[in-house]
Parts: sequence; C-alpha cells; structure tokens
Amino acid sequence: MEKNWIRRLLLWPLVAALLAVVASAALPERLTPVGRTVGIRLESDGLVVVGFEETRSAARDAGLKMGDTIKRVNGEDVDSCERFKMLAAAAGGEPLKLELLRDGKTVEAVVQPEQDGETYRLGLMLRDGMAGIGTVTFYDPDTGLYGALGHGVNELQSMVLLPLAYGEILPSQVVEVQKGEGGAPGILKGAFDVEERLGEVDANTCHGIFGKADEALSDDAPISVASAGEVHTGSATILSNVEGDKVESFTVEITKLFPAGQDMGRNLLLTITDPRLLQATGGIVQGMSGSPILQDGKLIGAVTHVLVDNPAQGYGIFIENMLESCPAYCEAA
Repeated sequence: MEKNWIRRLLLWPLVAALLAVVASAALPERLTPVGRTVGIRLESDGLVVVGFEETRSAARDAGLKMGDTIKRVNGEDVDSCERFKMLAAAAGGEPLKLELLRDGKTVEAVVQPEQDGETYRLGLMLRDGMAGIGTVTFYDPDTGLYGALGHGVNELQSMVLLPLAYGEILPSQVVEVQKGEGGAPGILKGAFDVEERLGEVDANTCHGIFGKADEALSDDAPISVASAGEVHTGSATILSNVEGDKVESFTVEITKLFPAGQDMGRNLLLTITDPRLLQATGGIVQGMSGSPILQDGKLIGAVTHVLVDNPAQGYGIFIENMLESCPAYCEAA
C-alpha cells in the first residue's frame, strides 16, 4: 500500500510537466504583427462606481465603494446609466436595494435617497462604458483572432478592470499628436468611424483586450513568435501608427529584462532611439500601447506603459505572457 502511494506521488511531477506541454503547445507559433491604431468601444457588464459627491453622499454612507459594479436595482438588471436613473426615479424616494459585485463577490446594499427639493439624490457617479484608441499587437490569419493594448482597459478613477458586456474595434486615423514631455505623457488623438466595425472585443484582461476580427487586420505575412527566454537586451524595433493610418517601423533599445514573476505588463524596459519617432511624439505616448515589439525577426512583445518622467522610455510585456491571457488560446489548451 505504501509503495503504491509513493508511485502516485512520483507521477505527479510528470503529469504536471505533460499538462504544461499541452498548454504551451496551444499557443500559436506564428502571428502577424500589426501596429495599427483602432477605435475601441466597450460597454460594461453593470455600472461601475467611479465617484461620490464630496459633501453628502447617501450611496457612500450606505457602504458603496469606488470600483463596485452595480448589477441590479430593486431586482431589475441595469445595463446603462439611463436605465439606472429610470429605476431610481420610479422608486419615488423609497430605499433602493442594490446588488453589487465587489472583488468577485456579490454584495447587497440599501441606499436611502436624500430629498433635494422635488428630486432625490444618491450622491453617486457611475460609468457604463469607455471609448478611445489603442494599437493592435497581433492578428492570427489562421483563426481571425487579434490582441491589442498589452494591458487591460481600466476605469480611470477607480483603476478597476472594466467588466465587459460587449465591445468592438473600429477603423481609426491619428489626426493629432500631443508630444510627451517630462512629467506630462503625450497622447495620440484619433478619429474613428462608428458606422464600420473591424471586429468584436470578447475579453478585457490585465494583459490586453482580445477578440475576433471581421476582416484581416494586416496583409503582412506572419512571423515566428518568441518565447520569453529568447528575448534579450539590445536593439529591437516597434511597429506604430502615429500619423493617419500609416504603420511604420521605429528603432528601440531593450535595456533591461525583468523576471517573469514581476509581470503586470512590465517584462522589459525599452528606450526609443529612432529620431523620427522622438521628433513626432517625444517617445511613447498614450495610444501607442499594444505596438508590437520585434527582435531577431520574431514577435517578442508589446509596448504597455510610458515612464512619466522620461517619455523616451517605457515598459513592454512579453508576447508569451500576453497570449497566455487570451481566453481563446487558453480554451484551446
């Protein structure tokens, strides 16, 4: 009996190793790096609490917190701020029973609105979606899958990952660049066409947004995908769209690598060395997140963050870590 237990225990490392091989085999070996900006429109799954009135707030007094997601009001689903206002008005000043999602757990709260003349106030600010531009990192011509940003879309006040109900990517053009300076990050200002869709956003994760494109997002040929262990310090390039809809290649220098455990979209530190990009943007600016990073002919990662005090420098995520956050590839594993 004892020997059987020993055999079983000795088998566990082998089983774990086999599972790891299966999981890694599901990740694609070749992808097309893209580098084009797209409009990103997301609708939240519930309403995110983004703030309270400074003086008096019945909602804050009832225990609501920044980043809470309101799912139901008096038993009714809410999917927009207008729907919330309608249900609150219909209550006529009576207490509102709210069902919230907080840190993955369901919480209930009862809010007694405060009368203000002929109206009632909750002292509550909500968000039901977000829109902006970002950069597509890769497109998989075999499946139509794409990934963008290299980091998640967070609600700006609470910094909570926006819970996704529906999203789409749209054609865009960069119409203006606000250059980055020390202490003031720059930004790409874009215009996007709300009448034409390029694809759906199926997942908003801490390592990027993912979905399936309605059409090819690039005509370029796919290239090999590098593992984290293949990435090294030294010269590299990024693909970025900082004017109109034109994607260009710019030189960078990877100056430092970080252990895989210190993730959060900061696996490598890079410095923009291309004088054309420094002239155009001052370095890395908002909207460039997701710009694919290439080294030794392989796709190695994506730009994720800028150093506020030095916009010529920023962080990137290993493409391996980004792909492992894509639900479609995880399901395939």
